[in-house]
Amino acid sequence: MSQLHLPDRRLFLGSLAASFFTVRGAFAEQLFSTPPLTEGPFYPDKLPLDLDNDLIIINDSITPAVGQISHLTGRVLTASGSPVKDATVEIWQCDANAVYLHTRDSGPKSGQQDKHFQGFGRFTTASDGGYRFRTIKPVPYPGRPAPHIHFKVKKGDRELLTSQLMIRGHEGNLRDGVFSGARDLIDRELLMTDFKLMPDSKTGDYSARFDIVLGRTPDERDLRS
Repeated sequence: MSQLHLPDRRLFLGSLAASFFTVRGAFAEQLFSTPPLTEGPFYPDKLPLDLDNDLIIINDSITPAVGQISHLTGRVLTASGSPVKDATVEIWQCDANAVYLHTRDSGPKSGQQDKHFQGFGRFTTASDGGYRFRTIKPVPYPGRPAPHIHFKVKKGDRELLTSQLMIRGHEGNLRDGVFSGARDLIDRELLMTDFKLMPDSKTGDYSARFDIVLGRTPDERDLRS
């Protein structure tokens, strides 16, 4: 895969890091792996009945979730840039009222919980490694000043990566203990993405693109199949 087709942020990071290597051609064939981050305490302990990739609407409800609607897209790739087909991408996050879909959180805050927000979703990647979700723009909450979306990538019975994505430029990022745990500048960059207002949206929707790059493994051919 030509680097011309890679996301801008990875082109920038590739050129930045390549300056530290004497053999630049060899380095250019590899992408930076998405750094892992903690799963956190609120991966749903009871999954919702609706597990699709639209977290704004639950089943046949006509009432949408509260929050700024965001369209999250990207691809799952190997370190060599090959798409990973048939991987399961899961995301979970708190609602606009800062409540997670977890009994330890939504129980004590049952009066605050947005009952119309799915809180968790899954998507199986296409042949190009692509995934997509409709969700809300993440919000901060006490203890986590950086708004974030948790994600996990699986294939078959293997968990390949668990991490979190942040909003690039948000003022809470540098005060967030989890984000600060990624001490390397490049790792931090790889965990952030832009949430941009969609110019053609009449409802003020946002779009965000975040490619997930899995680290080099002995069975990389297996991931591409």
